[in-house]
Amino acid sequence: MTQEIILSVKNLKTYYEIKQGMFKPNKVIKAVDDVSFDVYKGETLALVGESGCGKSTIGRTILNLTQATSGEVLFNDKDLTTLNFNEMRSLRHRLQMIFQDPYASLNPKKTILQIVMEPLKVHDKYKPQERLQKIIEILEIVGLSEYHLERYPHEFSGGQRQRIGIARAVILHPDFIVADEPVSALDVSVQSQVINLMLDVQKQLGLTYLFISHDLSVVQHMTDRVAVMYLGRIVEIATTEELFDNPKHPYTKALLSAVPISHPQEKSNRILLTGDVPSPANPPTGCTFHPRCEFATELCQQQSPSATHFSASHQVHCHLYQEGANELCY
Repeated sequence: MTQEIILSVKNLKTYYEIKQGMFKPNKVIKAVDDVSFDVYKGETLALVGESGCGKSTIGRTILNLTQATSGEVLFNDKDLTTLNFNEMRSLRHRLQMIFQDPYASLNPKKTILQIVMEPLKVHDKYKPQERLQKIIEILEIVGLSEYHLERYPHEFSGGQRQRIGIARAVILHPDFIVADEPVSALDVSVQSQVINLMLDVQKQLGLTYLFISHDLSVVQHMTDRVAVMYLGRIVEIATTEELFDNPKHPYTKALLSAVPISHPQEKSNRILLTGDVPSPANPPTGCTFHPRCEFATELCQQQSPSATHFSASHQVHCHLYQEGANELCY
């Protein structure tokens, strides 16, 4: 059965121009460089990669919080990158975001009632007399209660604040949520609670997540598919099971080799990458990973790799795979 595509990103580029002074040409930071992928209704798609690879920029560009340089973000047959402020605002109730830092994303001068009420007022949802009951229902879903309504953010722990952030995001019953590293700022002891909460809320409300993270242990637990990013580009995308069982790209293999394991007997050989991540202001030619790849060839230095498909759900951008082959060239 064909899955329904809820959002489609096509050839998305997000560049930033950095001024160098009066007598120097401006630098261009290629934060997102020609990225394409689809998100299916009801799934959780993870974007993973090391810091600075462009994960968060993609999330913000999809929601039009950051302006795209070129490309398309198709939602409900509309290209979000071309919408003006009022047109985008009319869709905001269907596209929401859970932010990384629960300490910075909540207004410290407002009560929880005011914070969660604000989206309902902005989008004129429900009658005024119905709004309080809707807020109480959502708070109960995220593990809080009516008792907390008149408190301020500083009176809550990090995990509770993130629950408030989740409540604010889902109060409008959106179709699609960008979760930008929603548990990375939390104690390990409460991360699993928030992850399980997000999964429960997804089932109850029929949500679709774009889950941005650098923690592969979290990704393995809660996502359906994974897209691996390196220096602004997606290098591999597959179902979570396929990616963890049979990674193809050398960068993906290096990332997975660094995941902590639960038992010493399960330990595999750690892959240590040489060199540093290149600057997005001056990315390498060809495959951007070739300076750190032990299998790089002259072709890797000259030409950016196209996608090789290993199955309907697994593709990799790497010259080391021959056309139609399931094995590496080396």
